[in-house]
Amino acid sequence: MKIKLKTIALLVLMTICQQAICQSTKTTVKVLSFNILHGATTKGDFDLDRIAKVILDTNPDLVALQEVDFKTNRAKKYDLVTELGWRTKMAPLFAQAMPFDGGGYGEGILSKSSFLQTRNVALPFSLGNEPRSAAEITTILSSGDTIFFVGTHLDHLKDESDRISQAREINRAFSTNKFPGILAGDLNATPESKTIKIFEEFWTPSYDKNDPNPTFPSDNPTKKIDYVMFYPKNRWRVVETRVIQDAVASDHCAYLVTLELMGK
Repeated sequence: MKIKLKTIALLVLMTICQQAICQSTKTTVKVLSFNILHGATTKGDFDLDRIAKVILDTNPDLVALQEVDFKTNRAKKYDLVTELGWRTKMAPLFAQAMPFDGGGYGEGILSKSSFLQTRNVALPFSLGNEPRSAAEITTILSSGDTIFFVGTHLDHLKDESDRISQAREINRAFSTNKFPGILAGDLNATPESKTIKIFEEFWTPSYDKNDPNPTFPSDNPTKKIDYVMFYPKNRWRVVETRVIQDAVASDHCAYLVTLELMGK
């Protein structure tokens, strides 16, 4: 009897140890999408420390920034993504969508891990409308896994035509990537729109469709236009989603999603 009890106890201990090992080796990635209103804040006081605090408080691994100025006159000639990278101790990348106000305007990415490769994909737009782009990094996580991460900001006009063509181009541009990937950004489209349906042909959204949690405007959010999506579906699991409401840092809420990278 004593031998049987010892055997059972040993098996229980081994099971607990195996579960603990599995828990400790899980690969999670915290992703933040944040439209930073070209650094102005809703008070117009250009407070980069206030924006950086939102990022620091959420402690993400990857950040997709939209409405990012690069040495423009309105941004006091600051390179915003580099300034935020310095404040948050994350690696910065700026991807220009268009020249603007003595500098550039486009997307930014911040990452806790260094870049293996970067790419700036120009998106289609109608004559007279704002050019848009999708910034991509390829990076190796602390777990040793390689992933790609895309940050973008789609057209904001009421007519959905440009957003539809931009969504299709993003799907096309990243559909041949051999690594698991994440897409984040201000898509300027609500969950029921044709634009989001096009994205969902390739990407899996992280939000709950029964309770999408609005992200705009930041003082009283009424609609969801900021997203985190992933590919392929079987490689990622949504652990948590949070809308970070700060009515001063930006006119958008930041959107934080924690994902678990699953085995093949």
